Amino acid sequence: MVEVRAARAAEAEALTGLVMRSKAHWGYDAGFLAACAAELRIRPDEVTARRIVVAEDPQHGVLGVASLEGAAPLATLGLLFVEPAAIGQGVGRLLYREVLRRAVEQGVCRLVIDADPHAAGFYRAMGAVPVPAAGWPGALVRFEVAPAPLADWARAWTGGGRAVHVGNVAEFNVQFADSSLDREQSAAHHYSCLAAFYSPLPSALVLPRAVPAGWTDLVGRQLGWTGVEVYDGLVERGPGLADAVRARPALAARLTGAGEPLVPWGLTRPFALLTGRPWRPGELRHESKAAAHGLFERILADGGHPWIVLPSQVRAATRWTAARLLTARARAGKSTVVKSEHGVGGSGTTVVTAGQVRAAGGARAVLRRLPRGPLLVEEFVEGPTDPGAARDLTYDGFVDPAGRVHEVGAALMDVTEGAYRGATVGPGAVPEWAEKPLLAFGAAVGRELASSGYRGWFDVDFVVDAEGRLAPTETNLRLTGPAIAFMVAARLDALRGAGHLVRIADRVELGARLPEAQVDELCADLARACGEIGAVFVPAIPTGAFDPAPWLGVLVAAHSPETLDAAEALVRSGAAAVGALFDAAPAAAR
Repeated sequence: MVEVRAARAAEAEALTGLVMRSKAHWGYDAGFLAACAAELRIRPDEVTARRIVVAEDPQHGVLGVASLEGAAPLATLGLLFVEPAAIGQGVGRLLYREVLRRAVEQGVCRLVIDADPHAAGFYRAMGAVPVPAAGWPGALVRFEVAPAPLADWARAWTGGGRAVHVGNVAEFNVQFADSSLDREQSAAHHYSCLAAFYSPLPSALVLPRAVPAGWTDLVGRQLGWTGVEVYDGLVERGPGLADAVRARPALAARLTGAGEPLVPWGLTRPFALLTGRPWRPGELRHESKAAAHGLFERILADGGHPWIVLPSQVRAATRWTAARLLTARARAGKSTVVKSEHGVGGSGTTVVTAGQVRAAGGARAVLRRLPRGPLLVEEFVEGPTDPGAARDLTYDGFVDPAGRVHEVGAALMDVTEGAYRGATVGPGAVPEWAEKPLLAFGAAVGRELASSGYRGWFDVDFVVDAEGRLAPTETNLRLTGPAIAFMVAARLDALRGAGHLVRIADRVELGARLPEAQVDELCADLARACGEIGAVFVPAIPTGAFDPAPWLGVLVAAHSPETLDAAEALVRSGAAAVGALFDAAPAAAR
């Protein structure tokens, strides 16, 4: 394993030789190299002052050298050179990340890189932002990066260290008899792959179904993880992941005895038994959409949230009552939201227009198509007239074990026909006018949840009305898709510099069903292609690639909205194109 350490003064001459060999690798002639020699020379008396570090292999062979030069708040990446034989093996990436880590420790806010043109693609892929030329040698390409520590909320979430991630999505959902789940729990088990991202830095992943080894390797490279243990294939059918771990005493002891926090998708009785956490089912009462609505009413009754408006909601005791309410609204020409008490990703939530009631032959016919169980009949909030305006927003935060509420942030969600499709987090993702009232109301919800005894992650979902006000619609007392994007943004900011926008897309269609090796190859190709434009691609849900109608869940990240959109388009087109080879095959060969 390659390790990084501080350089020694006695190595100066050898390190200079490495620098010159690395420079010569790019085909420069002897005259050019001679002209560079004085500038690139490392002197023994400056090794410490230039903060020079080296990467060495287990046999103590030096593979690369880098330096962090200057004083905070502005510093320079003075050197980053890799032994030619080691180029392409991740040594440069390791050194670059070490320099950024040290820059954070030194209080550096802005790191400048004047790169050899041959290295420009590397720095772009590492997240450095190109700066337009203005007054430096034309042979160099200038980049800048803003070194950043791990976000305060992320440190509070798991103590800033590594954590064990338990993908108990099905186990959480089954507590509420969620009608969106099939008997085999396929949807939930796919979503359990997001356990890779339950904190910025995992030590172990615990997953119900088997996942491709190539997937975890690629995710680790993209997010700078090492030594992550994967325990998968524990539950092929049904929801009982925590029980499956408890049935393996050695595994349970390994996971619970390392002194690292165990992070679940959501709290359950089996998870409480696994971890020794007190089980208080009442903590989760606001997972109910009716209970959440009541919580919102209590907050708004105290005033102080003028930009928040609450849609009316009635809990229908019977289907007859629901039909009567729906009929009355339809006769008035109004659309209605009909909700089950619980649901995931928009499941159990249906928007019914007056025209649909008429076309179905009445409200009873509409309701027969909906899941059984209690129904909530809610006012439909008409959205902005501008089709490009923000419509679906969310707040994420958590309550720590001491009852303190931590704000994570706001996100823009992609919701289509009532179903959640993904979300974007990061600078500017949420309209400026909405951010302050959204964060204030989300924090108020967090305080109410804390006072009710809840401890853990939560979100509050909103829709925007025609007047630009925010209407809260539900809380989720668990991790969420936007939560995953926040975790990845925190990791990338610490790894590549501050300011990442991250988008999670739950479902990107594949053009063909591929063997596992080809899925790995596709994902590696997409990661390289995104890296070339300065973006990051991370496959988030790989197991959907093996469904009869194949798909991937993905994360893309970038420092600008334009690059983020370009990366998503690149990924979607690349995923769709995998079927082109089969479509182009001669009919006789099929």
